[in-house]
Amino acid sequence: MKIGEISERSGVSVRMLRYYETEGLLTPLRRDSGYRDYSEADVEEARRIRQLADAGLTVEAMRDLLPCIISPEPRFDPCENLRARLDGELEKLDRKLEDMARSRDLIASYIASLSP
Repeated sequence: MKIGEISERSGVSVRMLRYYETEGLLTPLRRDSGYRDYSEADVEEARRIRQLADAGLTVEAMRDLLPCIISPEPRFDPCENLRARLDGELEKLDRKLEDMARSRDLIASYIASLSP
């Protein structure tokens, strides 16, 4: 299937599909004409990538996690370093949440200081 069809079916933009291919996350076959030829497996892989991206994971984290995903939920097979990678990602998200809470409190205090 062509890139437009996989984009529609997976919910991943054409631009991002090309980017993920450049990053080695997707590897569609190439026709003699040079056009990409995506399979059903590529559709599922693109959906998994989208789920991981929606979770805020980096391409580097996706490279580590994608080989471990065994179903669309995603459900993971216990790959080497899987827990450590996910724990690290969770710690990063916790730090971001703490930073956002501090920023929110600061902005709220600015607003409070403007009140009569």
